[in-house]
Amino acid sequence: MTNVVILGVFVADTAYRAARAPQMGETIMGESFKLGPGGKGSNQAVASARAGAETHFITRLGRDTFAEMALKTWADAGVTPAVTQHDDGYTGAAYIFIEAATGNNAIIVCPGVAGSISPTDIVAHSDLIGQATVFVTQLEQPMDAAMQALQIARTGGAITILNPAPAATLPDGMLALCDYLTPNETEAEALTGIAVTSLEDATVAASALTRMGARAVVVTLGEKGALYHANGKSVHVPAFNAGPVVETTGAGDAFNGGFAAALASGMDPAGAVRFGCATASISVTRPGTAPSMPSLTEITELLARQ
Repeated sequence: MTNVVILGVFVADTAYRAARAPQMGETIMGESFKLGPGGKGSNQAVASARAGAETHFITRLGRDTFAEMALKTWADAGVTPAVTQHDDGYTGAAYIFIEAATGNNAIIVCPGVAGSISPTDIVAHSDLIGQATVFVTQLEQPMDAAMQALQIARTGGAITILNPAPAATLPDGMLALCDYLTPNETEAEALTGIAVTSLEDATVAASALTRMGARAVVVTLGEKGALYHANGKSVHVPAFNAGPVVETTGAGDAFNGGFAAALASGMDPAGAVRFGCATASISVTRPGTAPSMPSLTEITELLARQ
């Protein structure tokens, strides 16, 4: 059974596309608006499920229209929800500014009731987490919940992946629970103090992170692909040419979901990084986050062509 269990947050993405971001106190006219499903954990779960893994997603939702969007998104993608719903708060939402000329983005996340996920919630799902083939989490929910889940997953023998996003100071011992740490350039710099502007920088930062406790590190590099580092050796996996870039929002989530699904299927780490890069490379050719995640057929066809 190639199951992936993901802990994280769902938010409704409110995406605004404009030539530039407004300055404080300024109002500008945008080019378009779109409402859709998002949240790093939810996006990763959708990417994992569409990439072929049996995927479960652990989170909290409110009882509102955005919660209905979440449940429909998971049903359509084949994600099995392991959620509780709460009347005392709201389902999360995110403001996403997209620069029209480049597709680059800036994001504000309000996680809502998912921001109060606690270790008690994690213990309630300990059987699910403990039986995972691959367990994934990020840092949009509280740190103590992520730590508890990683400990349960490690005890159960799961392959553990921490996507340290958004960047934050990690508690002592967290990196030692990670089979794979998957920062982007900014997050790698936040964790190590090493600016990542080249493959050489990425190698130095990844090496530092393994010395800090992570068993292996994958630094995602946007249009440059990803750098995999383990046991003192690095492998650079380039991005794929899947078509013109439309929007980079969710590319990191696409990578992590595809990477997790590939590892769960038994693929070797370097091959799983390549699979994750192919997943992300397709996602950026489409607008949106969860809606941009490719199918297993699309990913394998791209891998076969390049």
